Amino acid sequence: MGDHAYDGVIRYHEQTKHHFRRFARSLGYMDWKNQPNPFRSYEGAESVPLPLLKSDPPGSHLCLYERINNRPQDFSLGNIAAFLELSLGLSAWKAIAGSQWSLRINPSSGNLHPTECHLILPAMAFLGAGVFHYNPFQHALELRSQVAATICRRIADHFAAEGFLVALSSIFWRESWKYGERGFRYCNHDIGHALACLSFSANLQGWKIKYLNTLSDEQTGVLLGFDRVKWTELEEEHPELLCFVCGNEKADVPRHLQGDLITDFSRLSFNGDPNVLSEERARWDIINEVSALTKKPATPEQRYQYGKSPWHTGAISALTAAGLIRRRRSAVSFSGEKSLERDQFLAILDRTIPRDHCAPFDVELMEPCVHLLIFVHSVSDLQQGLYFFIRNSNHIEEIQHHCRSGFQWKQIEQGLPLYFLKSGNFRQIAARVSCDQDIAGYGVLSLGMVARFRPIVQQEPFRYRHLFWEAGMIGQILYLEAEANGLRATGIGCFYDDSVHEIMGLGGNSYQSLYHFTIGDPVEDTRLKTYPPYAHLRDSGVA
Repeated sequence: MGDHAYDGVIRYHEQTKHHFRRFARSLGYMDWKNQPNPFRSYEGAESVPLPLLKSDPPGSHLCLYERINNRPQDFSLGNIAAFLELSLGLSAWKAIAGSQWSLRINPSSGNLHPTECHLILPAMAFLGAGVFHYNPFQHALELRSQVAATICRRIADHFAAEGFLVALSSIFWRESWKYGERGFRYCNHDIGHALACLSFSANLQGWKIKYLNTLSDEQTGVLLGFDRVKWTELEEEHPELLCFVCGNEKADVPRHLQGDLITDFSRLSFNGDPNVLSEERARWDIINEVSALTKKPATPEQRYQYGKSPWHTGAISALTAAGLIRRRRSAVSFSGEKSLERDQFLAILDRTIPRDHCAPFDVELMEPCVHLLIFVHSVSDLQQGLYFFIRNSNHIEEIQHHCRSGFQWKQIEQGLPLYFLKSGNFRQIAARVSCDQDIAGYGVLSLGMVARFRPIVQQEPFRYRHLFWEAGMIGQILYLEAEANGLRATGIGCFYDDSVHEIMGLGGNSYQSLYHFTIGDPVEDTRLKTYPPYAHLRDSGVA
């Protein structure tokens, strides 16, 4: 299927590019009547309410990344509740003129939230072993299947460590409702956002997460009982990944599951019917096609080592790590009045470099393939212009070969792979290539995430999804680091793909831009009212 799959992925990617005179296909209007419910529930499944944190776990800004000072917590119901609250839970409610909507810890394109979370938990006080769906609206676990103690013991023996399994899945309809064919891209951005959120939250518990990279999507679906669910057409959940969460930093976590364990899960019965999200749904055949072409098969186990370069010093936020997680928001507009200090800027970039034993990249998704094309608008002691940040030093010569001649490629600081390309005021260009959105030109910087593309996708088509996951993980770092530096960020999924490539002189598809981002001084909308995230549970007497 190799060449056929690759050709199909390229066809999808090219067809869903935005151009100055043609956008990727969507409905072209907002079908508000059929806006998907942002919360999935499994009706009829037993619901287990989770406690909300009375106080956040301790840990400073850098405890997001390093768990060396984060003492491993017990795998109790309360700690798992905290892990979910600070990764995929609600962060606030917003309201204006009779309308209200929730915000979540994990970012999502259009606040549409196609990502769902499932857990396979061993027995613990107040909870029997089972397969559960996390319902963030209720902050509850929905029991989908009970799991025998013998199976749990074999899982524990297999990993030779105490822990549990956590999985992510996608509902493509939630994004395609608004974004049409391009929605598949955004679903995969959001998997990356959520994976980084899980890793950061686990870090605060002293836990680490490892991606089980040998499993096929079909096997993950079997473990979650997806093959035994009666789905509403176009509202099915597509399995994305399965991870093991462990409390022992030194444990050598296998990246596979024994086949007989998967067979045992295939024999379980599952409870609950997924709620219907919309009355009517639009079909985008090309999304179904690219989903089929990028399904992950079973693959050999892989390990990745990134090294442990020293952190670049920069401003350390006075806020705790949990405080930064809770206050993350997507900016709507920037004032254009503030600048960023040089050391702050360099430290923000430095946080995106994968390091061993540091969240979020020590989940070991893949070899780093995503780099940053940066429009520097307002950074003190750094001239305005175009810069490139190389997150994998093995790619620098290849990137330079593909780029247009005339760039300076001057390294800004020893030990940090940031290169100055060209001076100039790029505010208008940055806004223009980001679908004429002013927010990309009014911040302190904006950037495009440029991925090594053809060599990766041609060899393993399922990596198409992983490249977007990596971009989403970088995005979550930029969100949190913007907050840490008194600014705000927003992800930009709408950009003119090939116009970005033209800036770099990139022809063909050896490298492709997958995600844009901008950071700046936010303008707050004073018309909006903000309410606590779980006031609705307290009002109902649940929490």
